[in-house]
Amino acid sequence: MEKAYELEFGGEKSGSLYVNCCGCSKTEPKHSFGPAWKPHFLIHYILNGKGKFMMDGKTYPLEAGYGFVIMPEELAFYQADEDDPWTYVWVGFSGTKAEEYMAAMGLSVEYPIFASERSEELYQAVRDMMEHNTYGIANELRRTGQLSLFLSIIAEGGPIREKNHGDWANTYVSKAVEFIQGNYCNPIKVTDVADYVCINRSYLYTLFQNSLGMSPQQFLMTFRITKAAELLQHTSLSVESIAISCGYQDPLVFAKAFRQMKEMSPSAYRKEMKKGETRKNKKHLEQVEEFISQIKKLNA
Repeated sequence: MEKAYELEFGGEKSGSLYVNCCGCSKTEPKHSFGPAWKPHFLIHYILNGKGKFMMDGKTYPLEAGYGFVIMPEELAFYQADEDDPWTYVWVGFSGTKAEEYMAAMGLSVEYPIFASERSEELYQAVRDMMEHNTYGIANELRRTGQLSLFLSIIAEGGPIREKNHGDWANTYVSKAVEFIQGNYCNPIKVTDVADYVCINRSYLYTLFQNSLGMSPQQFLMTFRITKAAELLQHTSLSVESIAISCGYQDPLVFAKAFRQMKEMSPSAYRKEMKKGETRKNKKHLEQVEEFISQIKKLNA
């Protein structure tokens, strides 16, 4: 669980740099995201607490003052610390110049971690984006300006290249993840994954638990349901077609798995995602000041 206030800006689809989403989260102990991916760049900056970030076969234990970037279509996982869960802000962004800017800043799949002592300025930039959340050229330009400021502050600190990060996954887990990524749309089972990497199922289970904190079956289901949720939100495919596209031959089994993860049916999820952003944004705007005051208390 996490207490999160987030905004999505679906209308901004072109340009050199634009905001897709932004928000603030105060997480519960061991709250996690993924393993999953995003279609855009996504930067998190930690205001308080601790956690770990995993991408490209590496784990990064992080605390306040550090941040991480998730590259588009890159599988990632992050989790709050059990004793000191983190609070962070995040910004998702795209644009024709986004990849170029990330490269110029030295941030990449190989070097996704950065540090900054300017936490208040980074926080204020995200707060301003959230406050100027309605449709219109004035607010769109305002958000883009704050995004540029946010990135410029991070660029001054640069990526972390010398921090010693432990290797979180051995070759077996890495190969298993690659196999799942490439075959989730087929009706594969955990035994197929184990056979592919040439180890038995119980040993694969142990490796996944030690590396990812979940079983191979949980990883496979999470990967499939995350992809299904994206298809429900961004396509008009039928629920049955999406189920098949994500490796489920039986729509009822798919619906049960989807409800288990999302706490609602696939059809209800699609309707929820298609509801007007205005209603959700108004609610978030009412809550954001309360959340902001809580963040300030944490920083006091």
